[in-house]
Amino acid sequence: MTESAGTGRDAEVVSRFVESFAAQLVEAGMTRMPARVFAALLSCDAGSMTSAELGEQLRISPAAVSGAVRYLAQTHMVSREREPGSRRERYRVHGDQWYEALTNRDAVLKRWEGALREGVTNLGADTPAGRRLAETLAFFEFFDGELAALMERWRVHRDEMFGPEGP
Repeated sequence: MTESAGTGRDAEVVSRFVESFAAQLVEAGMTRMPARVFAALLSCDAGSMTSAELGEQLRISPAAVSGAVRYLAQTHMVSREREPGSRRERYRVHGDQWYEALTNRDAVLKRWEGALREGVTNLGADTPAGRRLAETLAFFEFFDGELAALMERWRVHRDEMFGPEGP
């Protein structure tokens, strides 16, 4: 492989980026195969690939692609699209995938806040454990409020940099 799917780019250079960025994602806590699939999609000019294309580029099995895509779709980092007139799916990464992934964490944070609130009540706010839980709850409530404001500032900044349609 010397060129990447008609782009004129050296496939080895692309592969090195994919593996390097995937390694960074793994170090941050993502599992290896979803990290590799995400990096491959992110580095693809079209921003989308089929299972076969991902398998060929990454030299992985269809089952590995399927599992990775399932994880990435659940975390809102990729979406599935049906090719018109075909049963084949394409997997797409969007320019605002980080925004979407963080925004969709809101439901998780709300569940954590509820569990922590219950823990403070059950353990007692005046106990050392209850105080730790209360401080953790306060952090998540603070983070939740700040995240909403931060995401709004990001939308404005992104529009200034790339226009309302994005890159």
